[in-house]
This record gives sequence, structure tokens and C-alpha cells, in this order.
Amino acid sequence: MREPAGPADDGSVPEFDFSVVPETDQSFENALAKARAGERLTVPDGIELLTTGTDSEGIDPVRKEAVLEAADRRRAAVVGEDVTFVANLNNNVTTACNTGCLFCNFKDTAHQFEAAHDGDHAGFTKTPAESRAIVDDAVEMGIYEVTSVSGLHPAFALNEEHHEILAGYGDPESEVDYKPPAVYETDPGTYVEQMRAMSVGDVHLHSMTPEEAQHARRGTEWSYEDVYRELSAAGLDSAPGTAAEILVEEVRDVICPGKISTGEWVAAMEGAIAAGLDVTATMMYGHVENEAHRVEHLKVIRDLQDRTGGITEFVPLSFIHQNTPLYERGIVAGGASDAEDELLVAVARLFLDNVENVQSSWVKFGDEKGLKLLNCGANDFMGTILSEEITTRAGGTYGEFRSFSDYVEMLSAIGRPPVERSTDYRKTRRLDPDDPPHGPRLGPHADGTPLLDEAERGSRPVASADD
Repeated sequence: MREPAGPADDGSVPEFDFSVVPETDQSFENALAKARAGERLTVPDGIELLTTGTDSEGIDPVRKEAVLEAADRRRAAVVGEDVTFVANLNNNVTTACNTGCLFCNFKDTAHQFEAAHDGDHAGFTKTPAESRAIVDDAVEMGIYEVTSVSGLHPAFALNEEHHEILAGYGDPESEVDYKPPAVYETDPGTYVEQMRAMSVGDVHLHSMTPEEAQHARRGTEWSYEDVYRELSAAGLDSAPGTAAEILVEEVRDVICPGKISTGEWVAAMEGAIAAGLDVTATMMYGHVENEAHRVEHLKVIRDLQDRTGGITEFVPLSFIHQNTPLYERGIVAGGASDAEDELLVAVARLFLDNVENVQSSWVKFGDEKGLKLLNCGANDFMGTILSEEITTRAGGTYGEFRSFSDYVEMLSAIGRPPVERSTDYRKTRRLDPDDPPHGPRLGPHADGTPLLDEAERGSRPVASADD
């Protein structure tokens, strides 16, 4: 394990002796020519485009614009002008987690949730009944998708059989990280119970990251496919490919040494796809990694898609550094620059020639920058997100709700058609800017009514229009 050093005496962040570095024998011009011609890019090609040429320091603005233009042209050729979004709710079950990732401020150390713990904390755990009530209300409002990504609560097990297996380990401090539900103030139930609770009507349930799937099979011989098949039977419809961060071990050793490996992430995704589920793929960048790590990560995703065809979208997640241990310990000074964000989206569009959809995030970037990325290769603009805790707890400031009217206004202003979509992109509906009011119609109880009225919107944090 590579231990990150603290800040130097002069306040500068530490440098890491990585073996993967952005050096190539390719030229920027050749890489750009291949991108424009639609040829499959190599890792050296991707590095040249992402750095705007390793023959010079820094990002060259003229070369950058050439890469962005190539990506925008590719986006138009692959998916057209439509900008898609989904009516969704985030219902994260618990913040209890012992993984210790240095980029995260979402989790709370699990012992704080124990009934015998003397002290306060800012975290939460929801029972299956509480999850059900939250999703019930949101489905009645018209949402189509429920996204749920949670901490690795030690009392969480796949099902009752899993509880029995884990209890057999005896030692509460064993490597399986298990304590029975009775130890905690709130019992999160099992993963199967939570999936059943959140699977309301015909809502699409998007949950169980590779990290959560590993937690749901710890201490057993069960395969990832076995786990995802049982969760699918309980109502799970697709799996988010988060927990990816950067899929290169020397980076993971720094930012998340307690997390699953690249190989385990891939195995979990393959298991979910084998179980009949769609998956997404993500990258969390802008911390300690370099451009070569980013392209190697894209190669892992492209190879996985070549083998399975199960990835519906790529979601780049720019690191929000405020309030995270990486920043507070002086390991990083900040996140990615605007130019790096633009190039990452563009190169993802050009490199991932087998993944149709690339997302821009108004939660991560705000409105103005998020819209700019739709001209850099992205074609999806996330969803309504009636609740979003992860980015907010890390220091994100761009809000927790986006209305359909917001989408229509913003996308019409840049001349792009606003299109409501299902999670799997198989259902779409184009909105007419001249036919208000605007609300979802694809959900099981959606009838075009706005998700929130003005009074309700006024009580919720709404994304700022300013960077």
C-alpha cells in the first residue's frame, strides 16, 4: 500500500512516484487525425489528446478546441442533437461505512451508529419501510428512476442466509466487517429487503454498485452473478458502475486502499450484466491521478463493453475536493480545471467508441459549465435528483433539484432539443418548449404535472446558474 505523505513544508502537495506516466511515442497531430477519421484510438492516442500533446507543458488552447470540435462532431454523428435527462430520485440508505476512502465525505464511521455509542454524528440509516415511503411519494409525483448508493454498513447482508453465514465468523472485528443488526440503533434490513422496498410499481431501480455487491457476498463463495440475480428478483433493474474512481491500482492504493480492486470492479460489472442487468460506467478524476491513468481507465471500460455490450452510459465525475480527507490532509490542492473537464468529456466521447451516451453533470459543474460540456461530446444532462447527499456533503454547491421547466429553458437557450428518457435510454419523449407546463410522462404515475410546485421548490436547494 502506498501511504500518501502530508503537505511539504512550503505547503505544496506531495508528488507520487507513479509507474504509469503520460509519455508516448505518438504525436498529437496523428492522434487528432485518427479521432477525426473515426478510427479506434490507442492509449497513446488518448494521452496525446487529453494532454493536447506531450511535446509541451500545459494545455494548448488551440489544440484543445480542435479536440472539443472533433468530439462534438462525433457526438452529433452518434446520437444526434437531443439532450436527454431522466425524472429521478436519489434515496441513499445509509452513510455508515468503514472503507475509509480519502476522497469521500459522504460516509460516517460505522461505530458511531451503534446503539451504545455516546455521541452525535451527521449520518443516517433508513429502514426498508422508510425507503418505501420515500419512493412511494416520489413515484406519485411522477419520477421514473430511483437511484440508491449507500455506505457499507456492517449490519448489511444480502439476505437472512447471509446473516447466518456472517454470524458464524464470531469475531466482530474479523475481516468480513460484520456486526449483527441488534448492535445498531437502526437496522438497515437486508439488501434484498431494501430492493423490494424501493421497487414500487414500475419504477426503475438503479442500485448496487460493485462495492456494495462485494459487501453483499463477503464471507461466502457466492458469485457476483448469483448476488445480482437475487437482487434482480427482488426488483433491481440496473446497476451503477460507481466505486470505479480510477481503475489503475497505483492510484487506488493512494485514494481508496480499502476499496475493491480494478479486477473486482470488472468482475462485479460482468456479473451484473450476466444477470441480465444494464450497467453504467463512471470515472472520478481530478485528484492524484495523471492523464495516462485516465486513459487507462477508459481502456478498461472500452474492453468491458467490447466483451459484454451492457454499458448504457459513461458518467465522468469531476472530483469535488472541499471537505474531503485528500484536501484536508494536503494531498491535493483542488480538483480538475475547466479545460481538464472539457477534455475529459471530449476524449471519453472519442475513445469510448462503443458507448453511445456520455453524461454532463449539473450537480458537479453547475449550469453554465454543464451546458458547455454538451458541446464537448456529452449528450445527457443527468436527472431531476429530488435528493442528492453525496456531492453536497463533499462541498458541492450546485443544488439538489432540477425541474423539467429548467431543462426546457436551459437546453432551448443553446439550441438543443430537451428529451425525457428512461434510465436505459429505450424510451424517450421530446418536450415542446411552447407547450407548458413541463413535467414527466414516462413514469408509472407521470401525467405531465411538474414534479414540484413553486412553493415546494422554494423549500429545496436549487442549482445555481453561476459557476
